[in-house]
Amino acid sequence: MRRFDGDKLVIASHNAGKLREIAELLTPFGVTVSSAADHGLDEPEETESTFAGNARIKAHFAAKGSGLPALSDDSGISVEALDGAPGVYTADWAETETGRDFTLAMTKVWNLLEEKGAPAPRKAAFNCTLCLAWPDGHDEIFEGRVAGQVVWPMRGERGFGFDPVFLPAGESETFGEMDPAKKNAMSHRNDAFVKLVKGCFA
Repeated sequence: MRRFDGDKLVIASHNAGKLREIAELLTPFGVTVSSAADHGLDEPEETESTFAGNARIKAHFAAKGSGLPALSDDSGISVEALDGAPGVYTADWAETETGRDFTLAMTKVWNLLEEKGAPAPRKAAFNCTLCLAWPDGHDEIFEGRVAGQVVWPMRGERGFGFDPVFLPAGESETFGEMDPAKKNAMSHRNDAFVKLVKGCFA
């Protein structure tokens, strides 16, 4: 496994919430973080059907475009009663003509669960795949997961994406209600990040 020995890293995302979370996670390692947008890079088309596939597309695109190592994150929520949907297409479910609307996406998921008469608890998991790619084409992949359930109505305004309807197993607060530090310590992103740190930074 390749070690990260630089001090600059591009985060291959235009999602402000993800950028904030990842920047905080990288703080202890003295790494200067910039975003793909800071380098004038657009978002590449995500054409794969797996989290790892799409993470690779984004990381390699940013690494090649910036000339720096790049870290991408492909994540989503998989709902058991919906056969794992929306999964890798989580962001697509939020797409509208005027941008992403996750309230719309969360409502769609709940309505589908209601239509199916899915029994409670309506089990779900957040998945995250991180890809660290270098300009020479090498990459490392790390996967994280946190289990829980989908709840309704939406609760909390502290998170982003599907956080207001995701109740982690054993918790009484959704990710949308939870203190960001607590959420970051137990999230799917942190699970993947711990593996990244152990593999490439520690």
